[in-house]
Amino acid sequence: MARKPNFDFERQERDKAKAAKKAAKAEAKNVKKDEESGTSEAPQPEE
Repeated sequence: MARKPNFDFERQERDKAKAAKKAAKAEAKNVKKDEESGTSEAPQPEE
């Protein structure tokens, strides 16, 4: 016999997974942006 579906819980789990994936993607984007901006600032002339 099949289990009774719990639509609200399943939707919460999907939303939680989606939010985690979105946060990981945003973090990776920020890290990449920081690395790129760090390399462009490196060759500064010293006085």
